[in-house]
Amino acid sequence: MATEVLVPTLGESITEATLGEWLKQPGDAVAADEPIASLETDKVSVEVPSPVAGVMGAHAVSVGDTVQVGAMIATVDAGGAAAPKQEEAPQPAVTRDAAPATAPAEQGSGEAPAALSPSVRRAVLEHGVDPSTIKGTGRDGRITKEDVATAASAKPAAAPAAAPAPAPAPAQGGGRKEERVRMTRLRQTIAKRLKEAQNTAAMLTTFNDVDMTAVIEARAKYKDLFEKKHGVRLGFMGFFVKAATMALKDIPSVNASIEGEDIVYHDYADISVAVSSPGGLVVPVIRDADQMSVAQVEKTIGDFGKRAKDGTLKMDEMKGGTFTISNGGVFGSLMSTPIINPPQSAVLGLHRIEDRPVVVNGQVVVRPMMYLALSYDHRLIDGREAVTFLVALKNAIEDPTRILIDL
Repeated sequence: MATEVLVPTLGESITEATLGEWLKQPGDAVAADEPIASLETDKVSVEVPSPVAGVMGAHAVSVGDTVQVGAMIATVDAGGAAAPKQEEAPQPAVTRDAAPATAPAEQGSGEAPAALSPSVRRAVLEHGVDPSTIKGTGRDGRITKEDVATAASAKPAAAPAAAPAPAPAPAQGGGRKEERVRMTRLRQTIAKRLKEAQNTAAMLTTFNDVDMTAVIEARAKYKDLFEKKHGVRLGFMGFFVKAATMALKDIPSVNASIEGEDIVYHDYADISVAVSSPGGLVVPVIRDADQMSVAQVEKTIGDFGKRAKDGTLKMDEMKGGTFTISNGGVFGSLMSTPIINPPQSAVLGLHRIEDRPVVVNGQVVVRPMMYLALSYDHRLIDGREAVTFLVALKNAIEDPTRILIDL
């Protein structure tokens, strides 16, 4: 008996999604509650579980199609037997977004891994790696774009290959190629929200720099004991989140938002932290970060980063937030003007740490310095308040004892 697979409820105000990937093909055996498809919503990827154990039936929609909540996307034959595996090489998954291309694993005799997502398939082609040799770190062992990049960076230089057989001359010369790929729903939402922020807010960015010497020394001194006690590495974000929550208490307008003609002030600090996922940048929220210890902050951020990579962040974890911190320094950024995450009124940008000459007590010395950037809505936050916020943050980072005694 065929059981229909329906699009599950996706969260408040979310009525549709895009089919991002089929995890099971017709004829595959499936267990009850086993993921059979991945949906892309405005915020996160959501896996669709099988309602029963049996055999995967026909797909009712294709990758890239928009589906409504409650719509039927496939069937599962309850209690059926899986189709026997054929000897020929498996066929690559076909998407609507781009014509199927031959991946390195399909050229050789190795067996290709199951159902690469469109973004991973593109990464495989760009880096020229064999997906059958990559160990996936995503959910259920699936390969992520980060896995492909890691494999590409570890790939040894290719030895000179034997001269291939002469190929027929192409009808037209030149090796210029183009590929048209539909934007994911997450990327469309990111683009829309960022443009709305620019169109709505009177956005301005102010800068400062901070001497990271004290934090680096504290981290080097206590990182081993910290990890042994708390089971998580001591990074820089814990210091910055705690320093930011202290500064937000001193300058409450930076932690506020505009709703119509009202200003809404928050007596709590829910800090949004920008983390990378295979589908793009996502911004989960550390609730009540002002009440947390540095260890609790680091544990929460570490958990967010892992689940963003696996695609298992929940909708509710992305909602809200009163202030955002984005760390472009992990990618090597020297300076930037981050864009506000509406309806928030400010965002802090962190950047790379580099040794620079600075004057201390009349002497030129070399110190590890970082540029800080605060973009803010000038309708609500005055320049004096923005500068005061950055100075308070700078003071806490340059003297971390202030964080311990709330000064």
